[in-house]
Formats: sequence, structure tokens, C-alpha cells
Amino acid sequence: MSAQNLTFSGHDDQPLDAVIDWPAEPLRGFALFAHCFTCGKDLFAARQIARALAGKGIACVRFDFSGVGRRASQPELAGFTHDLDDLVAVYEQMRERFQAPALLVGHSLGGAAVLAAAHRMPDVSAVVTVGAPFDPGHVSHLIPHAARDEISERGFSEVRLGGRQIKVRDGFLESISNHDAEVNIGRLLKALLVMHAPNDEIVEIDNAARIYAAAKHPKSFVSLDSADHLLSRRNDALYAAEVIAAWSSRYLPAAEAVDAPADRVVVRETNAGIYQQLIHAEGHRLIADEPESVGGDNTGASPYGLLGAALGACTSMTLRMYAERKKIALDHVEVTVRHQKIHAADCERCDSQTGKVDEFVREIRLTGTLTDEQRQSLLKIADRCPVHQTLERSNQIVTALSV
Repeated sequence: MSAQNLTFSGHDDQPLDAVIDWPAEPLRGFALFAHCFTCGKDLFAARQIARALAGKGIACVRFDFSGVGRRASQPELAGFTHDLDDLVAVYEQMRERFQAPALLVGHSLGGAAVLAAAHRMPDVSAVVTVGAPFDPGHVSHLIPHAARDEISERGFSEVRLGGRQIKVRDGFLESISNHDAEVNIGRLLKALLVMHAPNDEIVEIDNAARIYAAAKHPKSFVSLDSADHLLSRRNDALYAAEVIAAWSSRYLPAAEAVDAPADRVVVRETNAGIYQQLIHAEGHRLIADEPESVGGDNTGASPYGLLGAALGACTSMTLRMYAERKKIALDHVEVTVRHQKIHAADCERCDSQTGKVDEFVREIRLTGTLTDEQRQSLLKIADRCPVHQTLERSNQIVTALSV
């Protein structure tokens, strides 16, 4: 997976900063993410959702609405109608530059925006709202009464919102009050997932109930339990991201099969982070990475982790084959593998006594009605696992540059 900075043109040709999170491959489709009121595309929850979608083969675009991005020296709320026009403008430019998004995801007021704009996006097949208000006018309660009085008198007011000083104009208040949510949701005619936390203190759970009631099937609701409105806790953001990625997969086409030789393993860089690799092995896809402690992103198992997994899986399969052939009542096998470097002098079975060698410590747990003799024969057969024998033998690695 990799992230690419982009610029789109907004409703009034104002540049909109954006990021597209690309899947490693293969590509299943595109998603468009609308951020929460005053937040921005780089909110932690937005990044996690986009990344989870990319992990499912869905390229996700997230952008800053007019007036609230990094380009704005003086942040200003452009208006809900302008947000809808920005969404549609980005949708149309995605269709021209890449492919029209099939999935819309909106957080908080961004959720109300995708519900209101979805009928203008014919290629969208599924919509997700996270902590969204039923009525866009709900956000007006976040603007103090004194500020609203000033807006009535001067046409604008400087308001502290989301930790930022933002200019709110009378056009914004007018725009959030001129939308019929019941009509917008009723004409959605797309699959809908409503996600909301029961104890959301910013947008009450009743909003989710009203959205769900107004929508037609297919529709789903998922509770975010104890999450706060911004999904600021890592586990809450990751949970929401995983659910959205899994749910949306039902409404996107399957990825095209990758033409990778079945008789070899092909490993390619994904250009996401420093070390992440995409592995094609016998028709299967795996992600490899390094842990954060050595500069990786920990998005997949390390090379040694995969090597240990190969030994453990081979051991368990070998034991199962033997038990089936010998009619042994083996109910379950669990293999734990630890890898470490040890001094050769501490290795009883090593030929060399200098330097360090790799040691794989394997622990095998056997469950079933087994005699002591059967346990010992299973333990002995574990050493006949082909990967075990490969690791213990002298091996040859032939390397050549490919044109």
C-alpha cells in the first residue's frame, strides 16, 4: 500500500489538497472519504479507514473541503452546500482521472454530506456513515449563541472549533438548514452502513436511528460501543476501519486474478513505507514488513516470522498426515516457534564452533487420547517435516539479475 498526494479542483475551482491510499494490488475499485466538521483528511480515523480499504484492494481518496485545509491561512467554513459541490467535483474528477468511486464514506458532518450528495453520483453502489447527524443543522449547536448573534449582526464570527479559530459566515448557518434529510436518505437507493457510538456526546445515537429508519434496504447498523465521536482511540478507529473494509467488499467487484507463476514465489515492493512487500505464493497474497522497532510499519510478518511460520505449519501438517495414516487419535496440534541467534559454541549439534548460528526453538502441544509411545513417535516424526530438513541441510542459493 502507498499514499500519494493529489490536488483536485473544488466547486469554485479552488484547489483541494487530497491523498489517495493505493492498494498493493490487485485493484478492486475506488472509495471517496468525506471528513468530519472542521477536521480534515489527516484525522487518525480517516487515515486508518483509508488504509484498511487499501488493504482490501480499494483505493481511497480523502480530501480537505474548501476553507479548512492546510492551504487556508484563515480557516473558514464555506457552507454545507459547497461541501456537497466539492464532493461531486472530486467524484467527477476521479471518474476522469482514475475510475468513479463505488463507495462513499462520511464521518460526522461528512456523513450527512455523503447522504445528501450520493444521488448525484450514479456509479456509487454503497455508502457508509460514521457518527453522522441525521440533519446537517445539528452542528449549529456547536456554535455559541454569542457567536450566532454576531453572525446575524456582522455576517460572520470567529469561532473556536475543533481546536482551531475558524471564521463562520451567515451563509454556512443558512446552508445547513436548507436540506431535507428525509428526502435525501429516502432517495439514496444504495447499500447503507450506519456506524455510531451509543454514548457519542457530540452527535447523539438517536441520529443513527433516524438515518436507519429513513433508508431503504439493503441497510446495516454497527455499534461503535464506547468510542468517542472522533474515534480518537486507536482500537476504535481500527475496529471501524476493519468493519467498513469487510462490509464494503460485498458491494464491489472481485479483484482480477494476478498472473503469477504457480511454481515460484514472487515478491515485490509495495512502495508503502520503507520495507513493506507484497508476496504472491501459489496463488495466494501475503504482506511482509518489518516491526516498527527497526523502521518498518508492522503491517505484516517479518521475513524471520514467515520462516518460523513455514517451519511451524510444516511441522503441524506432517504430524497430521502421520496421525491420519497411523489412525492415531490426535485431536489437535499447536506448534510454537521462536527464533534467535546464539553463539556457535553453545550449539551442541553444530559443526562450527565460531561466530553465531540461527536457533529455532519449537514447542509442540498434542491434544487427544494418546499413549506415551504415540507421543514419542509423533515427536520423532516432527523432525521429518520437509521444511525442518531443508533448514538443517546445507543449501544452495543461486542469484541472478533479471532483465
